Amino acid sequence: MKLENMEKITTGFYNTPIHKLENLSKKYGINIYIKRDDLTGYATGGNKLRKLDYLLKDALDKECTVLLTYGGQQTNHGRLTAAVAARFGLKCGIIMDGPAPKKASGNLILDKMMGADLFFMDDTSFKDEKPDVKADKYKQLVDKTTAEVVKMYEDQGEKVYMIPIGGSSPLGAAGYVMAAKEIKDQLEEMKVKIDYVFTGFGSVGTYGGLYLGAKYFNAGFEPIGISISHKNEEELQEKINYIQETSDYLELGIDVSRDDLWIEEGYVGISYNIPDPVTRKYMYMMAREEAIILDACYTGKVFRGMIEMIQEGKISKDKNVMLLHTGGIPGIFSDSHSQAMQEELWGEDQKEFKL
Repeated sequence: MKLENMEKITTGFYNTPIHKLENLSKKYGINIYIKRDDLTGYATGGNKLRKLDYLLKDALDKECTVLLTYGGQQTNHGRLTAAVAARFGLKCGIIMDGPAPKKASGNLILDKMMGADLFFMDDTSFKDEKPDVKADKYKQLVDKTTAEVVKMYEDQGEKVYMIPIGGSSPLGAAGYVMAAKEIKDQLEEMKVKIDYVFTGFGSVGTYGGLYLGAKYFNAGFEPIGISISHKNEEELQEKINYIQETSDYLELGIDVSRDDLWIEEGYVGISYNIPDPVTRKYMYMMAREEAIILDACYTGKVFRGMIEMIQEGKISKDKNVMLLHTGGIPGIFSDSHSQAMQEELWGEDQKEFKL
């Protein structure tokens, strides 16, 4: 399917702003910019709306009535899928990892506010198994849960449209192929040259789309992917294959190999979405220097990677860099992240005055 022939339904507010981070630029002696995809408008915003532009169009063309997707319990993609469903008169189901929590927090609150149906996959019986056994049983649980949820909706007369984790299908990735052109056009209007754009390397729809779009539109910048979870070589190759599959699907004519991609694995922290004091240090820095809030799962790690790479000399100070802010702020209000920040930011030294 040629990129130029693809249709979409705009689900967010674009073009999102690009601006210079003046205080941080002075602090580190390098020009640092930010692209504000946290300001896409609905349900606190975020990058996933760009992918949902194309996925929603496909769902409506197929006369589907339910958007069904997957993610962790604080999935930002799930939240924005719920937002799109609410705005366009569809139902939304989110199949989530892990047993149902005793109370909702963070994104879960927003999911329920927007009317999403939440389904939880209880993996406690096998979560301590060996990795290969665990992976096999997890797949069985996903397949079983999906089949039962789809049947439930179909028994109600609904038609289900399946969306993968993060909206990261070849179709969804078109959102960030086109975002690369948006960035190019904005920078030309600003008369600014950006050498590197930093973004998360997770389900890879965002990074992969940016990489392909930068090549296809000759945008002049190189994306750097900061891993937000530990990946072995097999998992990494799967992501590279997905980027190639996207190029082929969109008929971009771009061949992709591991050597073509700049991926940094050293800034994951403890693990995926686990409270990490080093990541929080950089979140606090951004808040105190620029009044911009980052999240602990994605953007905090990407910002850490960018700053440490500058400090380590991996990025020379004669280059101009940009952070892609992909949103995710509600996640800081989940129980685990909120508790960690409570302990660091809210002690017994608060000043109180009385009459």
